[in-house]
Amino acid sequence: MPIRVPDELPAVNFLRQENVFVMTSSRASVQEIRPLKVLILNLMPKKIETENQFLRLLSNSSLQLDIQLLRIDSRESRNTPAEHLNNFYCNFEDIQDQNFDGLIVTGAPLGLVEFDDVAYWPQITRVLEWAKDHVTSTLCVCWAVQAALNILYGIPKQTLATKLSGVYEHQILHPHALLTRGFDDSFLAPHSRYAAFPSAIIREHTDLELLAESDATGAYLFASRDKRIAFVTGHPEYDAGTLASEFFRDREAGLNPLVPENYFPNDDPTRTPRATWRSHGNLLFSNWLNYYVYQITPYDLRHMNPTLE
Repeated sequence: MPIRVPDELPAVNFLRQENVFVMTSSRASVQEIRPLKVLILNLMPKKIETENQFLRLLSNSSLQLDIQLLRIDSRESRNTPAEHLNNFYCNFEDIQDQNFDGLIVTGAPLGLVEFDDVAYWPQITRVLEWAKDHVTSTLCVCWAVQAALNILYGIPKQTLATKLSGVYEHQILHPHALLTRGFDDSFLAPHSRYAAFPSAIIREHTDLELLAESDATGAYLFASRDKRIAFVTGHPEYDAGTLASEFFRDREAGLNPLVPENYFPNDDPTRTPRATWRSHGNLLFSNWLNYYVYQITPYDLRHMNPTLE
């Protein structure tokens, strides 16, 4: 089934060019199907690019999804037109009384910024606390994992001495876990972060179940046993060229970045990289939607919080 988005969203034409089935709101309105309501809190600067990446993964499900984009940073964006934000994004006040089947919180380039110095730290705290009562299952990605671990579990910020950038092999720890169902015993996923996620901290200081890890990256995938929240520390949504774009951007800015590991052919930045993580990225999001959202969400979302009836 398709994802359901506003007719004019740029992702509609972008994804259709890739033969992705996208249903606009006008067409979806004639179908008698209760779609899953998925809220995406997009914290990345290049919001249109990030929309395309996540919608591509979400579209690989047999479920119909009604997508709502959320912003919590009211400052003027340098990377996304104000018209786009005004037309396609809602503010938290617009949806705070609603319930959602799923919430995705994206990463953000804030790895070297202290939590208290993040301009929208109070707002992201509010959203994550709100989600406990208003969202069936929340999926946090990259920096959002670090933020959520601090807000929900009191874990201090962990920072690497150098940026972790590249494509790394991971191992699944529970072959019959629902979130990794269908995964190979080992799989590849890209990372681009300063945040550190030692597996020992997840095991010793949370009640979360660690599902996949790597010697190079630490914990990669972990989740609560009640399926209400899941965490992925890498970027399975990245396009083939995203790490390259980040590398060349940082090099042009004089930051002397290291070449992303296991990414460019023969570690040569003049050669075109290939995506080697798409299958597991698609499977991860399909599993989350099916087992963590669809299988446990109520048909009538008002039943999630009876006070809203």
